[in-house]
Amino acid sequence: MKRTTLSLIAAAAVLAAVTGAAAMTAPAPEAAAPAAAPPAARLPVERAGLLCPAPSTSEVAETTYTSYTPPARNAAGQPQDGQGGEGGGAGGKNAAEAVLKPAAKAALPGEDAVEKPAKKPKEPKVPATVTKPGTPVAAEANGGAVPALTGAANGALAPGWTVQQTTVVPAGGARGLLGLTCSAPDSDFWFPAASTAKERQDYVHLTNPDDSGAVADIELYGPDGTLKTEVTEGIPVPAHSTVPVLLSTLTGDPAQQDLTVHVTTRSGRVGAALGAADDKLGSDWLPAAADPAGTVMLPGIPADATSVRLVAFAPGDDDADLKVQLVTPTGTIVPASADSVHVKSGMTTGVDLAGLTRGEPGSLLLTPADPKKPTPVVAAVKVVRGKSGEKQEVAFIPGTGAIEGRATVADNRDEGTTLAVSAPAEGAQVRITASAGAEGGTPVTKNVTVKAGTTVSMDAPVPDGVKGPYALTVERLSGGPVYAARTLELPQDGVPMFTVQTFTDDRSAVRVPRARQDLTVLDD
Repeated sequence: MKRTTLSLIAAAAVLAAVTGAAAMTAPAPEAAAPAAAPPAARLPVERAGLLCPAPSTSEVAETTYTSYTPPARNAAGQPQDGQGGEGGGAGGKNAAEAVLKPAAKAALPGEDAVEKPAKKPKEPKVPATVTKPGTPVAAEANGGAVPALTGAANGALAPGWTVQQTTVVPAGGARGLLGLTCSAPDSDFWFPAASTAKERQDYVHLTNPDDSGAVADIELYGPDGTLKTEVTEGIPVPAHSTVPVLLSTLTGDPAQQDLTVHVTTRSGRVGAALGAADDKLGSDWLPAAADPAGTVMLPGIPADATSVRLVAFAPGDDDADLKVQLVTPTGTIVPASADSVHVKSGMTTGVDLAGLTRGEPGSLLLTPADPKKPTPVVAAVKVVRGKSGEKQEVAFIPGTGAIEGRATVADNRDEGTTLAVSAPAEGAQVRITASAGAEGGTPVTKNVTVKAGTTVSMDAPVPDGVKGPYALTVERLSGGPVYAARTLELPQDGVPMFTVQTFTDDRSAVRVPRARQDLTVLDD
């Protein structure tokens, strides 16, 4: 029998009585305040999505995918094994899985539909199914017909799931080492340090993971402000498809060395990444920068950088005056080449930072010249290594957010991998974990102290007996904000090929509010 309920008439009478009493009686001053709501609980995410753009159009490209989910840790800080998911183990009805699938290539409005090749390209053995946290899975896909990938992870494989895409192009106009951490879908992306210069071929890759179509807008901002674009109705991105857009085809304005690209969606969501190829300097991916902020950190500038160019943009109504500093292993210094940068509102500013590192690695820190007037900006640096001509190589480092809890870069090698961890404001303790390799090895863990205002630059820890690529995870244990980047070097034929990936907090846990009062009605 259900609980007795008040009739509508009785309820109205009670409400009238309460209302009358409230009107005639003032509340007592000592009346207790309402009880505070219980604190929100941090719970692991249950599903995560990632998108990887088509890696290259070069027939000699060699791409490695590495997929990884870091293990959860118990109260003592020890890693916990397990696969789980709502249905339990790998064989359960709702078993945890992390799967990537090819996305179709679509055409831009006005372009001919993409013709299907006579022979279907061999699809990569995608690092498709990671079955256990803490163990990376790697796969290779070669050639210029490798598709973009979309995918999702659920259950115990969702918290912190990451996929790294690493491509070597040994020759041709797109030669270089191209590295990218595949990104989550979103509706807003910033890409400072893009270009439509004659020697550059910059493509924005838009990938739609969803069952319904998306419509994206691309805005271009040069040193003189907004560039006129040819596409005014938005760029349609069909469901489960990818669209590569060559920047130089979007505008009739003169070529620009420094551009800021802003990608937004009118409907739906996409993954966005910018591939930049320079005829002289090689190629790499330019990941999206962190959201506009008054302070910007760009970690992991190599010690032997021969050229560093800073590109910044202020999207608001106010100009930005920025103080430029380099956070090094010995402290924070002001570069001799530029101690400040003025960025006009709505205009892209590019500055060469000659002799920035002077043989010492570091992280570039941009702060408001007047702390009372922080103006949000986005920024990235173009870094060149090598002395001259075809023996040079380029990489890009975008402004990145702090690691609040944990962050991972999945593809690392036993040689040529370096790690930079910076604490610009106050000291911090971090834990660095090198996972097992995709083909074997034993994880190793190292705790590192980062002093305030310094960058710790080190050879990355290597798992014992490692075989195959492995993952690096950085966890902030205590102290102030920390920022990190991984540099991977794979030199070939005298070319110092390299790529830099920043660590982005994996947001593996979310705050879930707890109810102040349980209003559930139960049956007797």
